[in-house]
Parts: sequence; structure tokens; C-alpha cells
Amino acid sequence: MGYAKAKHFDPRLIPVIDIAPLCDGTDPIGVSKSLHEASQNTGFIYIKGHGISNSTIDKARETALQFFRSKENDKLSVAVTDRHRGWLGPNRSKMRDDVRSDLKESFIWGAENKNSNLDCDLYIFGDNKWPAFLPEMKEPAQEYFNQAQIIACHLLRGFALGLGLQENFFLQNITHPLSRASYVYYPQQLESMGEEQFGAGPHTDFGVLTVLCQDNVGGLQIKDLDDEWVYAPPIDGTLIVNVGDLLARWTDGFYRSTPHRVINQSNQERLSLVLAFDPNAETMIDPRTIFGSEHVSKEEPISCGDYLTWRFNKAFS
Repeated sequence: MGYAKAKHFDPRLIPVIDIAPLCDGTDPIGVSKSLHEASQNTGFIYIKGHGISNSTIDKARETALQFFRSKENDKLSVAVTDRHRGWLGPNRSKMRDDVRSDLKESFIWGAENKNSNLDCDLYIFGDNKWPAFLPEMKEPAQEYFNQAQIIACHLLRGFALGLGLQENFFLQNITHPLSRASYVYYPQQLESMGEEQFGAGPHTDFGVLTVLCQDNVGGLQIKDLDDEWVYAPPIDGTLIVNVGDLLARWTDGFYRSTPHRVINQSNQERLSLVLAFDPNAETMIDPRTIFGSEHVSKEEPISCGDYLTWRFNKAFS
């Protein structure tokens, strides 16, 4: 299969699941069974009934595009910090050693730190950097973050129920979660740029769970179980959720973290709204807490903070 080519979308690989009965409590077990099954397949799921309004998404998109269309010197005023907050320019991330740095730009933020007594040495946890030249960006960004975080918590309750655990199992340590959101901007990508150039190169997501809101441009591709690329197109009214490496590690590979990439060969700019959900830094990722003390895990236990710090330092310059 040639560069950037992928098979047509197959709904059997990425099901559409209505999570409203999980969120409102009318049928959490039914939804949890569907989430459980999908997470053992490709680990990618379209969700509907998520409750995030079109107006919330539209307001976030509008100001995000204003930001990315701004002059580079303005964006540099909020250049990314060592705590991964702010603007990460093009060619500043590399998801795999054998490909070029990604074309994408990102703006990264998290929950507002209102606790001055909180340990300032927490991994990838710091103050947000909002652009003074675009003050209207902050409010819709935070509103989207807050609503997407709620959705992630509902989903993790569903995953816990699917595994036969107490529904708050994955949510026991979220007093200062390492969750972060990103606006991710992809310029048009020309085939002449070469086979090693991607909007976002092939990778798996670092954390526990990703909640992605695509626009209508498309370009996301995932690996299927036959190791072939498959399109994951936008579906109106849905978000895409995928299992991250930490959730796969926590379940000892029972849930699958699947490689994916972005290739924007449209004649348009592409924008995604992304939430990466992670618990507190000190949370231990240990499959024995799920499968019992006698379980022999494939990998050693590791804290959420240590794992994310290692992955971030490897991927971002």
C-alpha cells in the first residue's frame, strides 16, 4: 500500500457507541460491555450522546484558528514551557525516530492551578500560558477542557465496569490530574514532501485515554489488526476516543493502544481539539491492582508521572 494510502473506513473496526445511557445512569452496564469489547479490538471508538454542545465546540474552534493564523512572533509570546504549556511550533515533535518531525502545531493547556500550595514539582503540571494578544481564547478553551474531562471520567467508569471493577477504579486519584488539552493544527501536506513526512507521524498516545474532536477535513488513519492503515473519517455528532499506552499497560495489554497517524492531503487547514486524560502523577500503573497480586505482568509497575515525563522528553524538543 503506497504512501498515505489507506483502506476505506470499516465500522466493524471502529464502532459508534451511544454513551448517553452511561452518562445519565440509565444503562451503564450495557454501555460498559460495548466499550469493553471495542477496547480489545483497535481501541478506537466513536462516541455519540456525549453532551458537548456544538456551540462549545464552535467557539473553541473559532478562537483556536485565530490563534494559529496569527503572526509567528505573537505565538512565540506563549512558546511552550518545560511543563508543556503553551505553543509548540511546527517541526517540534517527533513521534518516531525514522521519520521527520511533524508538520503540526499545537497549543497545550490544562486545568487552572488555583491551589498555591500544590507541589510545583509535579511532572508536566504547571501554569497555563494564555496569549495576551487573543484574550478571548481562554474561556472557550477552558469550557471545552472541562466538558471533555467530564466525558473522559464517564468513559473510565465504563471501562472499569467492563473489567468487573468498582466504577471509580480509574478515578481514585484525580485531585490534581495530569490531564491536558491541545488544539492541534495541521497545514496542508503535499505528497512531494516525501514518505517520511506526516502531519502527525505514526504513534500511540502516551496517556490513559484520549478524547478527540475532529473537524470535517479528515486525515486520521489507524492501524487495523492486519497491520494495515484504515481511514477514521469524521462522523457528524461524534467524538473519537482511543485507549492510550498507560491504559493498555494498566490492563497488561488487554485493552489495545493502536498506532495512528495524520496525513492532511486536503486543500484546507485541519484542526483537532484533543483531551489527554491522566490521573495524579503518583498514581501507580500496576496490572496487579486489576488482576490480583499473583498476576505476572509483562512490564514493571511505573507511576503515571514518571512514564509521561519519559515519553514527553523523548517526543518533544
